[in-house]
Amino acid sequence: MNLIREVVREALATGYLSLEAEDKLRSLLKNKYDREDFEAFMNLQQAAREGQIKQESRERRLAPPCPRIG
Repeated sequence: MNLIREVVREALATGYLSLEAEDKLRSLLKNKYDREDFEAFMNLQQAAREGQIKQESRERRLAPPCPRIG
């Protein structure tokens, strides 16, 4: 996936944004992008705020620590 909108499309279709996809977005956002990619990213942010997609990074941060065994 070389375009922001492709990463966004997959996240919206699956309802999930993986750590890998977040890293890819960060990388893509460092370069020039067109209006369609910008709008797709804004749609992704709105979907995340509204709870339409789950973010792996947030799930990991909010998960209770695993108990130690042994």
